[in-house]
Amino acid sequence: MTNRTWNFDGSDTIGTDGAVVKWDDHQFFTLTYKGEKFFGELLEDHSESNALVIKINHRIFSIKKKGPLDDLIAAMGLDVPKIKKLKELHAPMPGRIVQISVTVGQELAVGDEILSLEAMKMENVLKADGIGTVKAILIEANQVVDKGDVLIEFE
Repeated sequence: MTNRTWNFDGSDTIGTDGAVVKWDDHQFFTLTYKGEKFFGELLEDHSESNALVIKINHRIFSIKKKGPLDDLIAAMGLDVPKIKKLKELHAPMPGRIVQISVTVGQELAVGDEILSLEAMKMENVLKADGIGTVKAILIEANQVVDKGDVLIEFE
């Protein structure tokens, strides 16, 4: 049997021969393994990067075939996503500060809520698009700001 390394939903798995895939058309297939049939559907095809998203018996799986190049990329540390370091938060539009959700000294991760800004009768939640520590809060609740104003500084 031939061993192959696959990545199923973020976990490496060593696969072996023995499974048979029969394509019914370009989207649907039947997988037979150890005499048992599983019905599948191709949801996303990223063939250029050896990746697929499939659904088998109502469960969704992200699959990526690993090869020697993937091991080299990982060894060089090039597979780690780059995370932006926050410096300043500027007002994306004119409006009124509704709520400030951070404090000086607080560490932020990607996606953390920073503040709410009301503009054109809509409340917009501004979230961190990088990492950083709040150095200074230059605004107060209910303050009116213009587009481009520096609201918060990070270190």
